[in-house]
This record gives sequence, structure tokens and C-alpha cells, in this order.
Amino acid sequence: MSGFFGCISKNDSVADVFYGTDYHSHLGTKRAGLAFYSSEKGFQRAIHSLEDGYFRNKFENNIAGFSGNIGIGVISDTEAQPIMVTSHLGKFAVATVSKIVNINELTESLLKQNRTFSEMSQGSTNPTELVSMLIAEGEDFKSGIENVYDKVKGSCSMLILTENSIIAARDKLGRTPIIIGKKEDTYAVTFETCAFPNLGYEIEKYIGPGEIVEITADGYRQIRKPNDKMQICSFLWVYYGYPPSFYEGINVDESRYKCGEAIAKKDNVEADFVAAIPDSGIGHAMGYSNEKRIPLKRPYSKYTPTWPRSFMPQSQNMRDLVAKMKLIPNTALIKDKSGVFLDDSIVRGTQLKDNVQDLHKAGIKEVHMRIACPPLTFPCEFLNFSRSRSNLDLATHRAVKQLEGKEDVDMHEYSDSCNGKYEAMVEQIRKNLDLTTLRFQKLDDLVDAIGLPKEKLCTHCWDGSSYF
Repeated sequence: MSGFFGCISKNDSVADVFYGTDYHSHLGTKRAGLAFYSSEKGFQRAIHSLEDGYFRNKFENNIAGFSGNIGIGVISDTEAQPIMVTSHLGKFAVATVSKIVNINELTESLLKQNRTFSEMSQGSTNPTELVSMLIAEGEDFKSGIENVYDKVKGSCSMLILTENSIIAARDKLGRTPIIIGKKEDTYAVTFETCAFPNLGYEIEKYIGPGEIVEITADGYRQIRKPNDKMQICSFLWVYYGYPPSFYEGINVDESRYKCGEAIAKKDNVEADFVAAIPDSGIGHAMGYSNEKRIPLKRPYSKYTPTWPRSFMPQSQNMRDLVAKMKLIPNTALIKDKSGVFLDDSIVRGTQLKDNVQDLHKAGIKEVHMRIACPPLTFPCEFLNFSRSRSNLDLATHRAVKQLEGKEDVDMHEYSDSCNGKYEAMVEQIRKNLDLTTLRFQKLDDLVDAIGLPKEKLCTHCWDGSSYF
């Protein structure tokens, strides 16, 4: 995943863009960049790696040299961006939140037109540079962005920084959000609304799927109407989104409380305490605890002063070790007790298995795991959801291979909670993780907890139902 923030003001915008972008640090792990425009200095840009440090640390030396009343920032889980472009549309910078499934096909098509790529991302085409080239094929920004919508399979939301404005264009199916905020003499545009309160912004507008809006210091105007269909990622409310944020007017943590409540209402387990797998399981656990009236306790403490980010090390083995080192079990709360643990999801299950082993070593009597979403049975085609390179990285696919003795299996039957194959898969995952019991959220209950109609939500990773 990635996240971005932009600001245009009648005054200097550098501080707001810097801190607003920083509020997206939970969304990206690889690169970050800032771009500004001022009449005195023109376009200014800096890009840094985040693999060995925090956004603030990396950019604090750049801030003093930046100036301008308009700027954008991005934290990326993949490529270096923003991209700077000079074309017949003028000079501009582009930041994206995207996953381009057909990037090789589009690259080949452009190369056949004698086009040249100057940026690379992990040995391949930089997706944001590709987007900038597709934009430049248009007669204007509107037609250029529509060209991106027409050609890209996957998803793409973008911010374009010009000399006079910020153009915000949300993915054609709205898989990721863009929200406009306002305060005196200043407009901002963001992925995460949690960036707004401490900077003094109020939510002004939720940009619709495929909608294009041009923002100046005096206001904003719509240059393309939103599409009727929407497929916003449900996982934003389950895991990715920061608790205080809103998407489509719906708060993240409020949805997580409702998820926990829904699981609790259908659960008859008896336990001494309820706990979260920190941090993303906290909201779900609070909802479960309140509904079941079982005390919420903290048998795990998350230690972050010297183990801040498990994704920093290059090797997977080291990342797994760091993730394990961050969580410290409290034996005083665990020994001879029965606990219900809430987590957002099970992807690979390797970290959760380590957590469960620690609980057993600490003398816990029973581990009842409750997951806030259904089993992840289909890989995401639309967002950079995980670094998994094979379907077998998913805990569900490993379990099904154990049951069926083969890899090429139709997962639709296993995604149906009313099917016996679903129950067999869940039981196999339970055994693999050494849990006393394991239950997943039902898809209908998750949809209800979010509060949008199912047809407006992307639920592909759970039921394979979405589309390009």
C-alpha cells in the first residue's frame, strides 16, 4: 500500500505537507518523497529510502531548503516517487497509490512507440513514471488521466502537482480513497483523514470513484464526474486504515468495534480474558470484550523504542525475528488462564504461530483465536496488499494443499462459510497454528460492520467477487 498528502495555500505549505505526509507512515515501507513549487525556486523534490529510518528523520534536513505555497508528499511501499515530468502539458509532479497488474504489457506498448523510461522500481518499470507517461498522452490533464483509467488494470489514484494547482484523481473504481480538507486560506488532499485534525483541517469532500478535482488556494472544481460503480477496499477498515480515519464518512475504529461485537454475538466460548494481537486487533478486541462482558486485558505488550518497524530488515528471516521481538508476553496474566485473542486477519500465519508458541510457553491454558475478517482465499489483484510471491504463502492455500494433496484447487468452495470444505480448511489452519479454537468473521457481518452496500465494497480476497 502507499499513501499521499497534498496542500495548497495562500501561505507557505511546506510544514503542512511534511507533517501531513508523515501521518501516512503506516502505509509504506520502501520510499518517500516530497515535491513543492514556488515562483522563486520552481519545482523542488527530494526522495529517500525508508528501509533504514523514519520519514521525519529522513526529510528533516530537506525542509529548511524547501519553499512554496503548493506541494505533495507520498510514502510508498514500492517505487520512488513523486515523478517529475516535462511534457506538452507543462511541468508537473505525480504521486500515485497504485497496483498496475498489466505493467509489462503497457511498458512494451510504450517501448514500441520509441518511448524511454528513466526510472526503475525493484528492477522493473517504475509504475508512477508509467502513469506520468500515460497522462502526457492526453490533450489535457483530464483526458490524460482518463487514458490511465482506460489502460491500467488494477488500481490507480493520483495527485498531480502543477505550477498553479493540485489535481486529485481517485481510482476509477474508488479502490483507495481521496479526501479534501479545508482550513482558513488552505486546502489539503489526503489518503488518510487522520492527517487532518492536528493540522487544523476539517473534512470538506470525499472524492468519488473516477472523479477528478482541481484544487487551488481559493477552492476546488470538479473536472470529471464520479463513476456510478465503486469497489473500495474493505481491508481499509479491517487493517490498513489508521483508527481515527474516515472513508466514505465511515470511521475505521468504529467499524472495528462492530466487527468485534459481531463475532462475540455468535460465539459461545468461555474465557478469563479478551486480548488483542497489537496493534491492529485492539479495536476488534474492545468490541468483542464489551459485547461479551469479558475483561479486556493486555497479555502482550508491544515494545517499540528499539524495535520500531519489523519491515526494515532486508531478509524475511530478520523481519520475522523483529516482529517477534516487539511483542513481550506477560506471564502473570497468561499462566493457567483461558484467553480470547482478536486479530485483524491471518495472511501467512507465521508471525501468529510464533505468538501462540510464546503463549503456550508462558503456561496459557486455552488460546481461542477470533479473526475480524473471513479467511483470505484469493490473492489481491488490485492493491499491493502483501509481499507474498505465491498463493501457497497464504495460510488458507497451505491448509487446502494439506487437505487435497495438490496446489491447483478451486478456492470458491473453501470461501463459502456454509460449505463443509470451509470448515475443514479452518480446522486445518487451527491445527497448524496450535490453537484451542479458531473462528473467522462472516462476510455478511463484516459488510454490516462497515456499513456500505456489498456492491460498493471490494471483497475479492475473501470471495473472489471483484472485477477490473
